[in-house]
Amino acid sequence: MNLVRATSTIGGLTLVSRILGMVRDMLMARFVGAGLASDAFLIAWRLPNLFRALFAEGAFAAVFVPLFNRTMAEAEKERHEAGLAAAREFASQVLSVLFPFLVVFTALMMLAAAPIVWAMTGGFPDGGAEKFNLAVHLTRITFPYLALISIVSLLGGVLNSLDRFWVNAAAPVLLNICMIGALLFFRGATPLATAETQAIAVTISGAMQLAWLVWSCRQAGVSLALRRPRLSPQVRHMLALIGPAALGQGAIQFNLLISTSLAARFLPQGAVSYLYYADRLNQLPLGLIGIGVGTAILPALSRHIGGGNTGAAQHTQNRALELSLLLAMPAAVALTVAATPLIRGVFEHGAFNAIDTAGTAATLAAFSLGVPAYVLIKVLTPGFYARQDTKTPVRIAMLSMLVNLVGNLLSVLVLHTGFVGIALSTAAAAWVNTLLLYWTLHRRDHLRLDARMRRNGVRIILASAAMGVALWFGGALFDAHMARGFWERIIALGMLCGAGAAVYGVAALALGAVSLSELRSQFSRKR
Repeated sequence: MNLVRATSTIGGLTLVSRILGMVRDMLMARFVGAGLASDAFLIAWRLPNLFRALFAEGAFAAVFVPLFNRTMAEAEKERHEAGLAAAREFASQVLSVLFPFLVVFTALMMLAAAPIVWAMTGGFPDGGAEKFNLAVHLTRITFPYLALISIVSLLGGVLNSLDRFWVNAAAPVLLNICMIGALLFFRGATPLATAETQAIAVTISGAMQLAWLVWSCRQAGVSLALRRPRLSPQVRHMLALIGPAALGQGAIQFNLLISTSLAARFLPQGAVSYLYYADRLNQLPLGLIGIGVGTAILPALSRHIGGGNTGAAQHTQNRALELSLLLAMPAAVALTVAATPLIRGVFEHGAFNAIDTAGTAATLAAFSLGVPAYVLIKVLTPGFYARQDTKTPVRIAMLSMLVNLVGNLLSVLVLHTGFVGIALSTAAAAWVNTLLLYWTLHRRDHLRLDARMRRNGVRIILASAAMGVALWFGGALFDAHMARGFWERIIALGMLCGAGAAVYGVAALALGAVSLSELRSQFSRKR
């Protein structure tokens, strides 16, 4: 496996999805704003999104992929052709157990939407019955997305195991296309009606993604059979691992859920939307880098560790850490230093005003202090899951969630720092999670930072600092252009981001954090 090329494939398609997601959020800011309708939709969207991150994408990627690879490898020892057949049988067994569970779980969650939304929001003390009822209604519309996307993630895990990373990475593009189409062509006459249109588009996108993955699996020669559920020893083993994996993978999502709930209960109207819009930019590096690198290294780590090649496993994880830091550190600096011009350029038009920009930019700057941590969590946890250890990341994640909860409560109830304090607590909790994951791997002698990683890490930090200085002055220069016409703000955003990237690239090359020859060799198809 070529780590850089695999990551660039996943990251490139994720970039397309995130760009479309940014267009979607710009349209949503324009037509829905940051008020009652927006807050209600985002609560409804948070619930299926949370379970998707916990069980579908996070837990399945962490548990299913190593077991699928091991099943295939063990069968191939007997006969080469038997490998894929055995792995396909295992995947069919998982699907047969997963499908009825998802149907029942989704139905129960839709029936219990009202008490669940009340538990999250306290009934929206600032918005009254109208806001609460709208959130319940939208939750019932969006929740079938969970069942659809869970099956998508199972099929995506099969394709990832076969090194067809691009198919699953392309699926989220359909979500954004559906939501953009709904906003452009089917939006209602009011923000409330438009929020309902968005909720319908979410569930339709889940059906489209499922159809895409089913077709892609058949093209790859994999057709899973749905039969009567049977808890085979392999499926029982997977279920025993998947619960802890869901908690471990979902620490960031749990922290965001806690933050959203506190904002809905104790902060003024619009706070939920500030947290959402800031987190959309904040999550961009995680989607492009952390998920890409983590997805790419998990099959390779599983094969290295299964074959007893610990040296290769350590080398793979060191290079993954280096690549992640090379990309995440400048992203963190850019989002922190240039938060105001970025938010103004992307969101400030229509119903989204200058007050919303100020609140969202302050939240983004606080969130972004944790960007390297969010990314490194995704790179470090495969070191546990490849060894079928799902319990240790859970214990660490629970501790980080406790740190986040205490920090949020202090911010809202004692220090009165509001949504900015909530964002700072989320960043601090992510760093606690990252440091404990690394310390545990290091203590077990599963991961040692090699000389190259230590040397280049310092150079990356220095290059990022040089870029931060350039963006500090550049942001002030371009900010005046960010709230003007569409094309003027697009040009200003492009020039600001391009200038920052150029300064970082030159500094990284000058300091020796990266070399052109090595980049060329990584993108080569030759191993």
